[in-house]
Amino acid sequence: MLIPSIDLRGGRVVQLVQGRREALAYDDVFAWVERFKPFSRVQLIDLDAAMGRGHNRELVAEICKVLPCRVGGGLRTADAAADALAAGAREVILGSGLFSQHGVDEAFAASVASACGAPRVIAAVDARHGQVVVHGWRRAVPLTPVDAVRVLEPWCGGFLYTHVDTEGLMRGIDMDAVRAVCQATTHRISAAGGITTWEEVDDLDAIGADAVVGMAIYTGTLEAGART
Repeated sequence: MLIPSIDLRGGRVVQLVQGRREALAYDDVFAWVERFKPFSRVQLIDLDAAMGRGHNRELVAEICKVLPCRVGGGLRTADAAADALAAGAREVILGSGLFSQHGVDEAFAASVASACGAPRVIAAVDARHGQVVVHGWRRAVPLTPVDAVRVLEPWCGGFLYTHVDTEGLMRGIDMDAVRAVCQATTHRISAAGGITTWEEVDDLDAIGADAVVGMAIYTGTLEAGART
């Protein structure tokens, strides 16, 4: 399944390369909302909240009224995650808060699962050079993504695996890395990081993973309207 991604910064839809350089920006957010209506799930990330530079909370709530969204970005407490669900999110995505400097923070993961219900929690596991990275991919955790999903499995209903090495570059994703994560859990995996073609989307589906796509859709490289 293809899951389009909407990243918000400063009230606009943006696309970043490697999570830092802004490559694309669109003022008409709801033009993209309208375009993504046929999809059964859309990923909605508040980059300002994720970076601790304000938030787009009201805009997120408005979009959730129209689209079936999984929402992430700046959800650092169980209450914040529960509030996002109350505001209309179908699921919530949590990342950095699930990890300490030593590994998985199981107490925090359990608190989020208790507040939200584990099936509505998506654990974000971002990896660079085979190691989990957090806080905007600036800090590494001594943990592989495979080990991370094994520990987090009881506290969530699915995983978002981002292959940081290829994110935003539109050169394709590392299928072997995604396959290893899929084999480590019984939960559904959503994969992100450079996915560019429908062939990749199909290959991911064949191994039990959904494809989260941003840059390739916004540049027209992958025509999302062709298949939903």
